Amino acid sequence: MLKRRPEMPPAEAIGAKALSFLAGDMERLGRFLALSGLEPRTIRDAARDTSFLPAVLDYVLGDERLLFEFVEAEGLPPEAVSRARRELAPEQSSDD
Repeated sequence: MLKRRPEMPPAEAIGAKALSFLAGDMERLGRFLALSGLEPRTIRDAARDTSFLPAVLDYVLGDERLLFEFVEAEGLPPEAVSRARRELAPEQSSDD
């Protein structure tokens, strides 16, 4: 009998979960804000931009330790994050 692969959440949901994961820890969030140039008071406005969630996923994908902490916390395979990144901004994807 074939095992069914678990259904993956939509790309937007993975991006939102990644942002929530970052926001759930002040050290993680602080580093993200520092590297992105955002401030806590501007993050909500930035989140309205269509390039924001792909940028959040780029950030997570750029740090292997952070990536594995995130996918472990969410019960996702690591490739789900890169897939979500490609789906959110395929024209900006560099891993084709």
